[in-house]
Amino acid sequence: MSGQQSLVGHQYIDRKSGQICTERLYAHRLIKLLYSHVLENAPLLFRLLIGARFTQWLGYLNYESFIGGKILGHDEFMKACDIDRGECLEDPRRLDTLKKIFERQIRYWVCRPMPQDVGTVVSPCDARMLCGSLSETSQLFIKGKFFDLPELLGKDKKRWLSAFQDGDFALFRLTPEKYHYNHTPVAGKIIDFYEVGGLYHSCNPQAVLTVATPYSKNRHVVTIIDTDVPGGTAIGLVAMVEVVALMIGGISQCYSIRGYDDPVSIGTAVFLEKGLPKSLFRPGSSTVVLLFEKERIRFTPDLIVNMSVSGVFSVFSQGFGKSLIETDVKVRSLIGNVSVR
Repeated sequence: MSGQQSLVGHQYIDRKSGQICTERLYAHRLIKLLYSHVLENAPLLFRLLIGARFTQWLGYLNYESFIGGKILGHDEFMKACDIDRGECLEDPRRLDTLKKIFERQIRYWVCRPMPQDVGTVVSPCDARMLCGSLSETSQLFIKGKFFDLPELLGKDKKRWLSAFQDGDFALFRLTPEKYHYNHTPVAGKIIDFYEVGGLYHSCNPQAVLTVATPYSKNRHVVTIIDTDVPGGTAIGLVAMVEVVALMIGGISQCYSIRGYDDPVSIGTAVFLEKGLPKSLFRPGSSTVVLLFEKERIRFTPDLIVNMSVSGVFSVFSQGFGKSLIETDVKVRSLIGNVSVR
């Protein structure tokens, strides 16, 4: 990495404006220390620090203790993080702690419009997105860069490993200031729902490059959705994988068909309507991975074009030897359509 690129930092493309933006990397010095010096020189300590107890303690320290407690001038803090106070469902004046800000609810039915076509796939979250394919015959071929499929779905889940072999994926990386509810990207019936154990790696780009297949190694929740059912999106099987990260103690499953009211736990046989709140990441940053069966989805052209725009410094591109530029997308926005077979 050249000195000039070090000053630029990790960049992405804002979907709405098309502008190239530089990401604000929260706690970047700590992440660099953890994923370089500690990982290299004290592997046992590194493993301890990415374990459940440490990440829960770190999350408490940052978001719930007196250190991360009530924020004086929280309006200024929200402005500094580019959080739109007008979107908030609750009076922004009551969002006076980091935890409340990061677990905020928004009027998504107004400020996050969703395409009404049945055969569309929408973003599950406000995030920075990449898309790709696990098939070597695809122009979007990206294999083994961000996750290992058996580790992601579970090595014993042979039915799902077979279903998504050579399929396509979309990867959504949330940053700490983002709205942290995940929404349903498709409509369909849940046919499997389970958790895969693991550690708590950061989703900071530096950490992603340092540790091989980090999203597979993190603890995550897998929801398999059959969309080829009455009222479904008709795009085949879809796996929604919600990945926890450093400072996130867990994922609260809270599917609701009326705003955020009367949330219910989800499980097999539950029908999910598209675009509704499904779960909440606890404070921090994290990742969602969507998996699709081979040749069942056509990603929108702008997302594909943006991945290879010149003049953008992406840490992912530098690390993987291929142009991989993220696009900042909003929850419930169009990311793909049913592929005509």
